[in-house]
Amino acid sequence: MNCSHRPEPEPVPVVSRSILRWKDSHWAEEQDQLAVELPVALEFNGISHAVMLATPDELESFALGFSLSEGIVDRRQDFRGAEIEASEAGITVKCEISAPAFMRMKERRRNLAGRTGCGLCGVESLGQVLRPLPFVDHGAFISVPAIHAALQALSGMQPLSSLTGGMHGAAWSDTQGLLQDLCEDVGRHNALDKLIGKRAGKGLGFDNGFLLITSRASVEMVQKALTVGISCMVAISAPTSLAVKIAEASGMTLIAFARGRDFVAYAHAGRIREA
Repeated sequence: MNCSHRPEPEPVPVVSRSILRWKDSHWAEEQDQLAVELPVALEFNGISHAVMLATPDELESFALGFSLSEGIVDRRQDFRGAEIEASEAGITVKCEISAPAFMRMKERRRNLAGRTGCGLCGVESLGQVLRPLPFVDHGAFISVPAIHAALQALSGMQPLSSLTGGMHGAAWSDTQGLLQDLCEDVGRHNALDKLIGKRAGKGLGFDNGFLLITSRASVEMVQKALTVGISCMVAISAPTSLAVKIAEASGMTLIAFARGRDFVAYAHAGRIREA
């Protein structure tokens, strides 16, 4: 009797399924594309740290970006690599980090216990909600035409969103409005972490340009961006009051409701040039 273990299939970001669509007063059987959402567990040096619901795509970038944006590691060199292991329950990303980073993580790992999409579940006191953040006064000026150009290019660089209609995107644009990198995920935080990890994996930083996100500008998104030194965020949806407060205190230019040729500047508009 052959009892060999059958390996789990390679996770995919999009799946197809048959649906019935009600349109023009009758049913039509069609194929629809759905965004995949799976539990993704992040382990660091063998210790389980967080479980996120994420799209199983670019997971090593996700793990690296999460490590940087949450302050688990301060620099790319402290992240030694990751192995991805699929099972029936979900996916485990087994990360290896430096000894000093691991010791620091163990001291604060309870802060993220039970964390979910809200970003704060499991935090045990009010003092843990807002962590110390850098003041980002180094960012380059950006122009209104650059913001317009980046917004116009955004939809054409979101293949998974085009297929499913259910993905968030996070992109990095240079000062001319040219999108250099873009990542997608069902979770807005995950998309940003993937982008951070993707650029860090290539040895690229966030000195000249701006972050463009397809979601609202929540405080968690602002904190992640500030942690890696991003000085300008452009969101297509609304900001929250706490996100604006943190951006103002940290020197971040925060733009929201960026749609078509219009936008609203909520913090540090002096970094924006009209032409």
